[in-house]
Amino acid sequence: RDPFRKQRKRTTIIRVVYVIAALDVTWMFLQFSVTPYLAKKLGFDTLWFGYLQTTVGVIQLLGGPIFGRFADIFGARAALSLACSSTVVFFLLLAIAENPAMLFIHKLPTVFMHVITGEPSQMVVADLSAPEKRAEALSKLGLCFGIGMITGSTLGGHLNTRFGETFTAYFGAVGSAFSLLLVFKFIPKTTKSQASRTNKDSENKKKSIFNVGEITRLLRFPGVKRTFLVKIVAGLPSGIFQVMFSVIALDFFKLRPEQNGYLMAYFGVASMVVQGGVVGRLTARYSDNSLLLLAIGVSSLVGLAQAYMQDVFQFCLIVFPMTFSLSVFNVITDSMLTKSVPSSDTGTMMGLCASVQSLLRTVGPTVGGFLYVHYGISSIGLIQCVVNVAVFGHLLQRHLRRTAEHQQ
Repeated sequence: RDPFRKQRKRTTIIRVVYVIAALDVTWMFLQFSVTPYLAKKLGFDTLWFGYLQTTVGVIQLLGGPIFGRFADIFGARAALSLACSSTVVFFLLLAIAENPAMLFIHKLPTVFMHVITGEPSQMVVADLSAPEKRAEALSKLGLCFGIGMITGSTLGGHLNTRFGETFTAYFGAVGSAFSLLLVFKFIPKTTKSQASRTNKDSENKKKSIFNVGEITRLLRFPGVKRTFLVKIVAGLPSGIFQVMFSVIALDFFKLRPEQNGYLMAYFGVASMVVQGGVVGRLTARYSDNSLLLLAIGVSSLVGLAQAYMQDVFQFCLIVFPMTFSLSVFNVITDSMLTKSVPSSDTGTMMGLCASVQSLLRTVGPTVGGFLYVHYGISSIGLIQCVVNVAVFGHLLQRHLRRTAEHQQ
């Protein structure tokens, strides 16, 4: 009876984490309906808004691994509490931002805002799910992303239109405080297994959160460095397209704000369908290596389609395969990396995974802006196609060689 009770408790915690993650994404997309308009009011042009985005990328790039290490040492509750508290401060600073300097200052709490983009939520799900079910459990966080994306975009648009930026920012602060209450009520101090906790507790406490050696040590585990390299190289071109999308929607597709909101909601629906109905079933039936090859292969075709698209209707046709390749790629690489390290280090590993996303957000606006201005939108798609074909060829060759070795 005790094992059943433990399993039920684990399931409840994972479900609460899904709710917290969905709320976090809702508040994130809520602020997306505030920041661009507030920046425009404060006199920001496209270049300065790019600097603002790059600032967030740099802050989260530095914060990701350190925050993951914090989660491993101090546990899930402390990490999620810090993340949600930072979100509250973030929205309060946004609400009182009345000059360009304050708009930059309000981004500082993003150093700890990693509820769904990385460590705490993914660490809890990775810790409490069985290794064979891990990819499926992590994919459901993507479903939460889709729900939050639709809710946040719609709610943010309505609140901003009716009550203005300040009210919407205060609403986000109250919502984030509610998420914090859920953390205090339902999330345990730690989600690590007893054996892992006993082995690691004493030595973890002695080590600094800022211990770079402890963070880079994970790269020495078998297969980690290679998977990481694939995550960065294959993920960079699609990451550039994502960070440039607001410019593409405005400049290339000529979308008005409400049309852009509908397109974001369509993205959310696509994400929910793919994450909720497709990824989980695929991870249950096929190996991680096969799915990684599939994701990279589809991504190369998506890049080719992006290079030749002419209007928003054609882009809508590309959205589902694009969402599929991104979802499978991120879920599988995260799953492979967490399986490669001990349970006591899953938070730090998730921090490193989040840093890859932050790296893309840091270099993406600069590289993407250069390509878009000088060579047009087709250059971004063609680079994605070429890079992913090269990575696909390398991985397929390696996969076939290993298969041949096993048969001998």
